[in-house]
Amino acid sequence: MTDAPSSSTLADAGTPADAAAGNWVDRFAPRPAKPYLRLIRADRPVGVWLLWLPCLWGAGLARLDGLGDWTDAFRTAALCGVGAFAMRGAGCAYNDIVDRDFDAKVARTALRPIPSGQISVRRASAVVIGLSLAGLLVLIQFNAFTIALGVASLGLVAAYPFMKRITWWPQAWLGLTFNWGALVGYAAAAGGLSASALLLYAAGVAWTLGYDTIYAHQDKEDDALIGVKSSARALGDRTVPALSAFYAATIAFLAAAGAAAGAPALFYAALAPAAAHLAWQVRRFDAADGASQLRLFKSNRDAGLLVLAAFLLAAAQQAA
Repeated sequence: MTDAPSSSTLADAGTPADAAAGNWVDRFAPRPAKPYLRLIRADRPVGVWLLWLPCLWGAGLARLDGLGDWTDAFRTAALCGVGAFAMRGAGCAYNDIVDRDFDAKVARTALRPIPSGQISVRRASAVVIGLSLAGLLVLIQFNAFTIALGVASLGLVAAYPFMKRITWWPQAWLGLTFNWGALVGYAAAAGGLSASALLLYAAGVAWTLGYDTIYAHQDKEDDALIGVKSSARALGDRTVPALSAFYAATIAFLAAAGAAAGAPALFYAALAPAAAHLAWQVRRFDAADGASQLRLFKSNRDAGLLVLAAFLLAAAQQAA
């Protein structure tokens, strides 16, 4: 593999099929930067939200538990936001390096920068290293327990791209990986973990099982052809009841986390909008409509913000 793409591969291959046309990268980014911004999915910010929101939940739960103060919570939120952007970008680039042969065979991913020849594996690897170092700089701002906790997540991150080759449930592994921030957000204030934090983590894993199963339905035909496994393929016609179970577990674990933290009644009432949003996703799911599946997947940013609002309202009442 050469260190740099040839002049022909530097040409903009256009918007990948899994990115919205007319996004900010397409419209405003300098031409040489576009492949790199697409590599780290800067044109698709929902992934940053889905990585950041569990961190915010963890910080909100810590406040509900009476740990730290609001200044600490906002500092944690800001640091986790930077870390989420860096580590999501590093994770996407790493995933694309590992999956480059698969991506070249799938219509939705064939125009990604590595399979389309816009970025070499060596340059993509440099992006992974640079963003990982940025994430490390964020992590070392926290206490020693949180630093160790963050480092422990690297095994999950490294293994994730290979899960679709060995298990029908790579979405479960993604849930374990993407929601580690719930533990980090809590530990940043607590210096350790509690039963409430572990219940919150379980809620995030169930949530990811739901939304990433919806996402995986976009590729199920191509995945079948190339031998990639997913919960969408495993569930098939049973997807709707499975989504109902995943999302019901999400709300149940969130309620249990609140109970373990001594949440007031307001917390459970404030969870109702999030529960209604998840129920709406189940009702609107259409296994034959890829565009609808992508919209439902992206709507989980709003679901996560509704959950965050419940934690913040309850914590504010506790502090009053």
